[in-house]
Amino acid sequence: MLGRCAPGSPGPRSAVRALPPSASALRQRLRQCAERIPEAEAVLDLLEKCPEHQKKGSFPVIVFEGLDATGKTTVTQAVKDNLNGILLQSPPPCISQWRTVFDDERTPIKRAYYAAGNYILASEIAKASTQAPVIIDRYWHSTAAYAIATETSGEIQDLPPAQDEVYQWPEDLLKPDLVLLLTVDPEERVRRLQYRGLEKTKEEAELEANSLFRQRVEESYRRMVNPACQEVDASPSKEEVLKTVLQLIKKHCA
Repeated sequence: MLGRCAPGSPGPRSAVRALPPSASALRQRLRQCAERIPEAEAVLDLLEKCPEHQKKGSFPVIVFEGLDATGKTTVTQAVKDNLNGILLQSPPPCISQWRTVFDDERTPIKRAYYAAGNYILASEIAKASTQAPVIIDRYWHSTAAYAIATETSGEIQDLPPAQDEVYQWPEDLLKPDLVLLLTVDPEERVRRLQYRGLEKTKEEAELEANSLFRQRVEESYRRMVNPACQEVDASPSKEEVLKTVLQLIKKHCA
């Protein structure tokens, strides 16, 4: 029986190690724990069915990122309806049933699960983008931002420096045309969470309790490159936010 795969000590290099740099690396990480975690074997089976180096179709692929309660669900549905598009999410439904299993694991295995979800999702994106515009509720940037913020202790200045490799998009992962980062005032976000009354994930509870963690997540999003996040203030009305988003899509995905 394999033991747990222990994370490295907090810091920039630990953040890099927490993120599998490629599909082959995350397969290896999941195999190491598959004997102990049956769900890891199931994720691996799905990964093996995904062709490598997925290619995007002719329709645009637009990703929405942001913390919980920033309006992603509302905006993605509205954009999908407006563009007559296809709405996808990460982790995809085929593996989301095992999310709580992996959330209880140590960081490397937990991150491998979320990274695997992105590669499995890429296969769905490749197919869907040949048929219609594709709207995605979270993708690789979420996986990276939360990993970096979790593996880095302290304040924003303790994050890996801008242009560090940890902020780079994986070379073997299908790339979107546009990434929009929805943001709201911290107090407004908490108010929305309380209104929704949903059960918090461990990371969501940490976001609410630890302002430094929230700041590290948001700053990590802002440092992502290739592609970078276009920031959108999601505090105004739903109609105003949708108008802003559609203008950005028209500008970048014409």
